[in-house]
This record gives sequence, structure tokens and C-alpha cells, in this order.
Amino acid sequence: MHALDLDGMLKRLHLPTVRRLYPECEVRAETDDQSYRDFLATLIAEEVAHRAQTRIERSVRKARFPFLRTIEDFDFTFQTSVRLQLLGSYLGPELVSEGRSLILCGPTGTGKTHLGIAIAYRAIQNGYEALFTSAAEMIETLSVAARRGELARTLALYTHPPVLVIDEVGYLTVGGAAANLMFQVVNERYLHRRPMLFTTNKPLAAWGLALHDRDLAEAILDRVLERGRLVELRGASYRTRHLKRAEPDRSHSPSPAGISGNHRQDIPEPTTFVDQPQSPGSFTHPTS
Repeated sequence: MHALDLDGMLKRLHLPTVRRLYPECEVRAETDDQSYRDFLATLIAEEVAHRAQTRIERSVRKARFPFLRTIEDFDFTFQTSVRLQLLGSYLGPELVSEGRSLILCGPTGTGKTHLGIAIAYRAIQNGYEALFTSAAEMIETLSVAARRGELARTLALYTHPPVLVIDEVGYLTVGGAAANLMFQVVNERYLHRRPMLFTTNKPLAAWGLALHDRDLAEAILDRVLERGRLVELRGASYRTRHLKRAEPDRSHSPSPAGISGNHRQDIPEPTTFVDQPQSPGSFTHPTS
């Protein structure tokens, strides 16, 4: 019987991990007196794990995250206005299978983008694809496409991914057609039950001004929140947590700490997690 070219066959079958680990696993199997089945199962398990990791790495590159953060990286002891347990349904496959959406609202540095990326990354780990974009970048891309007569094809870039993160709604000035273009993305995803994750520093009542169209802004929020939720993050910026705030020396001066004469807390009290969203026009927001 001719000797089988095992390495050649593994190469032909595109099993690079098995090819790489086969000699090592063979020695270990002989030393540990493994059965043929256990030896084969070990090799196949290594191949499957390697392919899964390769898929995740490829999907992360396609997602175009500005940085990679996980839910495990998030400091829930610093940002106490949201709890891990209440994000549970957004970290499982039901995010995609049930078409859930989320709006993360709060001041700069409170972790909105971190959470948006972490949730999208978990979706990638669960086997789905994701895309990250800023609101300004998406609207500009769609505006250029509309002028070139390529809007339908370009819309697909944002409507097809199973998970879409739209960052910084209202941060930067956008064109007058912003609401119309965002509505087309949101409505198409809504009709196909594809989840959307938004981050914003604007209260929902101000989206109409930010997008230059109050009616379309309400229509956007109505679709997002039908199967979605609003989470308001409060408190100091995580980025500047290392800076110590200067305390006034009250031993020499009786003057109050605040301009108004009222002493204020360094960190505002956190808001609660909104579990059941209301209609867009009925939200109340704390004063910034």
C-alpha cells in the first residue's frame, strides 16, 4: 500500500490548523494513549476554533470600529446609570433575531460609543455581521451618492448589515436632507427587523432640530423605539476620571462654591434605565 500524503490531503482540504497541529497532537495522543476518536476530535475542535476566530477578526475589520471595546471592559462601577443585567437582551442572539434597537444618550465621555461597539462586537461573536458609522459620515456619503444618482446602491451599505451602529447623532452639523436620508436607512431596516444602535448627546426632543425636520425625526424615533429602548447615561467623563477637581478652601473664604450660591454635587445623581419606552414626543429629559 502506497504511503498516503497526509500533508498534501490536508492542504487540499484547506485544513491549515490540522496541518499545523497534527504532529504535536500525534505525539500527545501516543503518550496519553488516546483513542482514535479523541485524537480526531481534538484536531477538528482546534480547526473549528481557529476558523471561528478568523471569522471574528474578519468581521471586526469589516465593521470599521474606530476602536475595539468589549462589554467586559466597561466600568459599571464608574458609570452607575446603567447595569449589565439590563443590557442582557442586547448581548444575545435575540438582538438580531428579534430586531431590537437601542438609543444611548448622554454627555461626552459617559461610555455611549463604548457600549455601542461592545454590543455590536458581541453580535459578531454570536455569528452576525455589523457596521459602525458616524451619523455625519453616513449622511455625507448618502448625500454624495444622491447627487451622483447612486443613492439606491449606497443605501444598501447601511441597510444590509445585520447590526448597524450610528454614532454621534447631533454632534456635528449635517445638511438639510439629513432627516430624509436617515429616515430611508431607518425605515428600510425597520421593515426588515434589523437592529440599530444610536449614540447621541441630544435629548430625543432635540433630534428634529439636529436633523432639520421635526416630523421626520419623530418618524425615525417612532420606528427605532417600537422594538427598542432609550438608555440615558449620566455622570462625569470617564476619560478625565484621573483629574482631581480643585476643592475651594473654605477655611479662608466663606464664599459659596457655586455661582448661584448653592453647593453642587461633583457627580450628578444617575438616571434610571428606561425599560419601557414611550412615544417620542412624551419623553422627559433631565436638565444638562
